[in-house]
Amino acid sequence: MLQIRFERQRDGAVVFRCTRDDATSTWQKHVGKAALFFPFHDLTHYAVESTFGFSEAFYGLIEAGWDIADTGGKGARGALPAQAGIAEHMVGLFDRERVGGAPPLTAEEFNRILAELAESSRISHAPTVTESELAAVRSRISDLYDQLASLQPGTSMELSFD
Repeated sequence: MLQIRFERQRDGAVVFRCTRDDATSTWQKHVGKAALFFPFHDLTHYAVESTFGFSEAFYGLIEAGWDIADTGGKGARGALPAQAGIAEHMVGLFDRERVGGAPPLTAEEFNRILAELAESSRISHAPTVTESELAAVRSRISDLYDQLASLQPGTSMELSFD
């Protein structure tokens, strides 16, 4: 079980901390523009990975002992598992809707783009996503974003990932 915490600092920064069952942790502090993007991006990972049951993507790797810095695939742990690449592509498509202002994709569009991204990244086994799964992820993202946006300085939100 991984405990995830987002704490809004008085200076507007957001501290993102993941604590494992063995009490070890990894964390990052996001300041400035990064505080407006990365916490939401990390929550999108949470929504995608928990909805699809991913165990070898961002949060699963953190739970397995990886540091946040290692999840870029260039750290001491080396290349990321294929599932982490798929998850990152999926998160990117949802981020595109949030940050880029793109209209929500249909399941057919999402699957086509995901398959193209997976192929260009030489990743196999992109899942086929249904309209109901897209709706579930978007709903979860919306709820999580609302929680994060409502945090006052000095307060935090906590989640569990298993």
